[in-house]
Amino acid sequence: MSTVLITGATSGLGRYVAFELVRSGHVVLAHGRDPERTERLVGELRAEGEAEGFVADLASLHQVRELGARVAEARPGLDVLINNAGVGGGAPDSGRQLSADGHELCLAVNYLAPVVPTRALLPVLRANAPARIVNVGSAAQEPLDFADPELTRGYSGLSAYARSKFALAAYTFSLAEELAGSGVSVNVLHPATHMDTAMVREAGIPPRRTVAEGAPGVLASATRDLGSGGYFEGTRPARAHEKAYDPEVRKRLAAVTAQLLAL
Repeated sequence: MSTVLITGATSGLGRYVAFELVRSGHVVLAHGRDPERTERLVGELRAEGEAEGFVADLASLHQVRELGARVAEARPGLDVLINNAGVGGGAPDSGRQLSADGHELCLAVNYLAPVVPTRALLPVLRANAPARIVNVGSAAQEPLDFADPELTRGYSGLSAYARSKFALAAYTFSLAEELAGSGVSVNVLHPATHMDTAMVREAGIPPRRTVAEGAPGVLASATRDLGSGGYFEGTRPARAHEKAYDPEVRKRLAAVTAQLLAL
């Protein structure tokens, strides 16, 4: 059975997936932002199997880097990483929000935060191959404006969210090429449309699906060999935004990412 790190495990889809995995005999490493909620979740998970909690605010790159280092040291057997945590565009007319590092919040949490611990944990995942990386994305995808990647002009919460998820998809395809032959696969998926989560409710959108309906795609990507470099809608292979496959777009994204992480 696998040792699985799930970010954003204290609520919504992440919480549901954590219980499904621990009940199936997997070791679950549950990440949360709030220490009390994380501790409470781990207590509940341990009633079903083996679990450990890790606390970090993904809006802080310093804490994200520490999270990767702590997991690598504490759990050298890690072989599955599920980058599930995310934020939405906020309530209607909520305005542009910033991370602890001054980055646009959706880009910081939905894109930069998965990139950093993935990089930190790659040596562990390679050592435990076959290993899997699952990036929880969205069908809402909009190409970045590389002249204004942090959406300082004409801000819209929906655009900020869709651009961060586009970046995550494009990054996934680049990483899959980089990891070819390593035994580490990486895929990105849209679990379900408008699930009943805090993110959807905050945006004022009536939920259309339950988190239980979104979980099968995540569980399949985490526990089955589905190849690498794929995009899925639920459990079904699909196509991401065409620009996410463009080598020139992905090259420019890599350069922008390096700049943002160096700031």
